[in-house]
Amino acid sequence: MENFRQINEQEIRQLKQQRCHSQDWSRILVHPEFKPERVWDAAFSGDIKLGLFESRFELPGGVRIQSGICHAKLHNVSVGNNTCIENIHNYIANYDIGEDCIIENADRILTEGLSSFGNGIEVAVLNETGGREVPINDKLTAHFAYIMALYRHRPALIKRMRELVRFYAEKHTSDRGTIGNGVKISNTGTIKNVRIGDAATVEGAPMLVNGSVNSNSFAPVYIGYGVSCEDFIISSGAHLDSGATISRCFVGQSTQLGRNYSATDSLFFSNCHGENGEACAVFAGPYTVSHHKSSLLIAGMFSFMNAGSGSNQSNHMYKLGPIHQGILERGSKTTSDSYILWPSRIGAFSLVLGRHVNNTDTSSLPFSYLIEKNNTTHLIPGVNLRSVGTIRDAQKWPKRDKRKDPSKLDQINYNLLSPYTIQKMLTGRAVLLELRRVSGETTDLYSYKSTKIKNSSLNNGITFYETAIHKFLGNSIIKRLEGISLENDEDIRRRLKPDTTVGLGEWADISGLIAPRSEIEKLMCGIEKGEIAKLRDINSYIENLHNNYYYYEWTWAHSKIGEFYGVNPETITAAQVKGIVLQWQKSVVWLDRMVYEDARKEFSLTSMTGFGADGDRDECRQDFEQVRGGFENNPFVSAVLQHIEDKTALGNELIARLEKVIVSSEVNVKK
Repeated sequence: MENFRQINEQEIRQLKQQRCHSQDWSRILVHPEFKPERVWDAAFSGDIKLGLFESRFELPGGVRIQSGICHAKLHNVSVGNNTCIENIHNYIANYDIGEDCIIENADRILTEGLSSFGNGIEVAVLNETGGREVPINDKLTAHFAYIMALYRHRPALIKRMRELVRFYAEKHTSDRGTIGNGVKISNTGTIKNVRIGDAATVEGAPMLVNGSVNSNSFAPVYIGYGVSCEDFIISSGAHLDSGATISRCFVGQSTQLGRNYSATDSLFFSNCHGENGEACAVFAGPYTVSHHKSSLLIAGMFSFMNAGSGSNQSNHMYKLGPIHQGILERGSKTTSDSYILWPSRIGAFSLVLGRHVNNTDTSSLPFSYLIEKNNTTHLIPGVNLRSVGTIRDAQKWPKRDKRKDPSKLDQINYNLLSPYTIQKMLTGRAVLLELRRVSGETTDLYSYKSTKIKNSSLNNGITFYETAIHKFLGNSIIKRLEGISLENDEDIRRRLKPDTTVGLGEWADISGLIAPRSEIEKLMCGIEKGEIAKLRDINSYIENLHNNYYYYEWTWAHSKIGEFYGVNPETITAAQVKGIVLQWQKSVVWLDRMVYEDARKEFSLTSMTGFGADGDRDECRQDFEQVRGGFENNPFVSAVLQHIEDKTALGNELIARLEKVIVSSEVNVKK
């Protein structure tokens, strides 16, 4: 909107004839080719800029409307080319409106005073009484928020991170709101101190106050009927509708909230989905899902999580207030009517069944079931490794990434087995072995951190963890040796040597990002020292860390191969590698067979109950197959069988190459 000119006398006369008026016509600037016949029943005050109104819009149902202004009062407003503004019940004030917009049947759209449009609003996440506040902003990632919320023991770091957000908020503070190009606003109530990005749709929302709608043409934002938002940031691709209500919240990229979902003081990152229930002081990492009525997520940290109907937690002991918090590590699930007493920490990819009234920490025992029996938590370690649901989840998450924005805020690692989960299995295996040693191999029931573990469950858990470790380390070594010529042992050692020293030591899951603790420490030190001084630099560092994951993973796996198999990577031989590959092959096939048998349960006669309701057993089976299909024809089952075949062939191919090296070495020794 450049090269504006002063409105002329002839245009003023025509506008007056069209029932328009202004407190000061000299403060109105127009497009050089401005057509006054497109403006009717309008009142202007303050500084006004009007574009060229030529195009027409076709609405759903085939209704066509003309761009221009009709039945509206504008104060200190600029209007872009080919925008339609009509039936504004009160007024629009202090806004810059882009091109090709439709704004109709709205009550008030205004900016009052200076506003940072939600940037800098502090969200009291995890602890309702405060102490872990995260200041939200347009560039907020799950990883920045994770550090901000959980690393309170480093006050210098937190102070510096606050300053970065404060600087960003001040930079984007203005006394004028913006509405981008191609925005559609209709049938809305009050929109106050809200910045709206390109291609957004806002329809039927009664109230939007103090926030940013970071929509763009790649990933438009939709805000629908009954939605109320206050003190918020909504990221690209998000979808809010059907009465969703949020207050002091960050809504991540392509997150969906609807069907009367309510949230207060909560952070929702990429691809979360909330319906019917409630969230309070929740840190919802990527892919946190809660669909059901009466489900309450409160004062918890989650990611890749699915909450069953009626799930809830307690953070209030009725003593010092709602001060307790809990963590369900990545991939955990809760069943219907499950309950967890905070503070507790549940290990990655665990399933929680029943009501758990004792505080527990199973973070060292991932892939477990927590089952309530007689008010006691019974733990079944590692059993979720054989669950068809776990494998299905791991496969579906990448496919359900709905982010279309080329600039992705959260860096998400989908790997089921990674240094993060394998190091926990190594620890868990050691824990179980120690429990067995201390309490005796014949003990019926072992006690571990307010839980009980049956003898058979403990022994099976050791086997599950060892099998998964074999699978991960074997996968890593096979990938490293894939597609290269091997002439001798030295070729193998040279190829197995890591490309970097980064990756040794502990790893962490920073809300979707799996990375070495050492590199996260470098990031935090850089922020503390002022070497990393902008939000975009932090995000770039994290993105680079994510992109180099597989280099770092191999460094870690290389070190663990030496520890777990008792071989020296510097002197490893083809025969030793062959032994590892054979163990990998055995582990992969065994786990896949377990998953295969678990899937078969979904096609058992019991599962057919309710099918073929008025017939005999044959009709029941036939009806079931018409609806669900046959077991062997199920796509997932077919994929498992194909996976067994592919992995067996992959192992055989490498073994064949290794045997050539072994034979060559034996010949050289004889010579």
